[in-house]
Amino acid sequence: RRNQTHVTLTACYCLHFLSVQTKSKKTLARPGVKNIVLVEGVRTPFLLSGTTYADLMPHDLARAALQGLLHRTGLPKDAVDYIIYGTVIQEVKTSNVAREAALGAGFSDKIPAHTVTMACISSNQAMTSAVGLIAAGQCDSVVAGGVEFMSDVPIRHSRKMRKTMLSLNRAKTLGQRLSLIGSIRLAHLSPELPAVAEFSTAETMGHSADRLAAAFGVSRIEQDEFAVRSHTLAKQAQDAGLLQDVISFKVPGRDIVSKDNGIRPSSMEQMGKLKPAFVKPHGTVTAANSSFLTDGASAALIMSEEKALAMGYKPKAYLRDFVYVSQDPKDQLLLGPTYGTPKVLERAGLTMSDIDVFEFHEAFAGQIMANMKALDSDWFGQTYLGRKSKVGAPPMEKFNLWGGSLSLGHPFGATGCRLVTTVAHRLQKEGGQYGLVAACAAGGQGHAMVIEAYPQ
Repeated sequence: RRNQTHVTLTACYCLHFLSVQTKSKKTLARPGVKNIVLVEGVRTPFLLSGTTYADLMPHDLARAALQGLLHRTGLPKDAVDYIIYGTVIQEVKTSNVAREAALGAGFSDKIPAHTVTMACISSNQAMTSAVGLIAAGQCDSVVAGGVEFMSDVPIRHSRKMRKTMLSLNRAKTLGQRLSLIGSIRLAHLSPELPAVAEFSTAETMGHSADRLAAAFGVSRIEQDEFAVRSHTLAKQAQDAGLLQDVISFKVPGRDIVSKDNGIRPSSMEQMGKLKPAFVKPHGTVTAANSSFLTDGASAALIMSEEKALAMGYKPKAYLRDFVYVSQDPKDQLLLGPTYGTPKVLERAGLTMSDIDVFEFHEAFAGQIMANMKALDSDWFGQTYLGRKSKVGAPPMEKFNLWGGSLSLGHPFGATGCRLVTTVAHRLQKEGGQYGLVAACAAGGQGHAMVIEAYPQ
């Protein structure tokens, strides 16, 4: 019997060894190409706009994220070569918010900083710009991040009113001034609000998401189920302490904020009570299955592997291949993940089955489900992607397992860093090797990136 037990144990050990062997795949390191690593990624709690952050300014949030990064890494304030931030709706007083936040956070004034904008993939653009600077040998160490502040957006006077005010400024005589004041009509006083709408098509993103869901036959129930899943998984991740990228932030004159406040698990019954938000009365996109207006900021420390190790850091992940894609902003506004995913896999020489962790930006539940159906469609693959067959949809057991933008929140300029940092943390936690980030963005644009786990 002892001999038999020994044989059984040996067989079990061999099987375990084989399963571990098959799990570890080839690395994406390339001869003559610098390894670029994510050392650390942090973010402020993401809050519903109009709540605890309401009296701040965007650079306050960006500064808090940068200070959180400094605190967590112990990085000397002059050890960075460059700082890049992404943002979408700019505060006019701090148009280069990267520079203002960096100075406020105490970084050396010798470090250049610039701000990028590319809708919902602005901080992805900040991160890949950092990768480019390091790959080109310009820098060894870059901080990339993003911020969005929807509690206070620039609201402008009407064009006619602005014209009158500028003319008043130039008027030389009292008569000219009185004449200009007399020309003001009540209609001139109606303000111009920024809209989450396409300039080229004048369509709001929610309306476009509703049409996309209809085009792919995504039902209201499917969307509500996905939204419930997102909030449920986010709550589980928050309660289990998995959202390690979140830093506590003492809001001046208010409390210390230490967690996202938009996570609200609900029932299908409650979800079903909501009316369509954009296409009325028969639309399927509601306030509850869409991402909400959010305030928040993120920051990531990106270095060449050589520099990170020389400074004594243990990187979290390698940042590998990435792509940006662009398509028709009217009918394919939110299909960025479908176009980006096969392209980035091809660049990396990987297949869908090689990916252990998927993190897609959830703008709307309908947009996620439409992308899933497009990826899983032979017709779409042949007609639009120039492929012989479909790409294949990511398996749900690997997909957005700690919640997503629907539940955690979506500060436009800051989400990209959250996606990349989440992939790095999930790879560590789940023992996977490759992760894939994908996101859609206004303008019919999109992004995808492959991230490789750093050996533990």
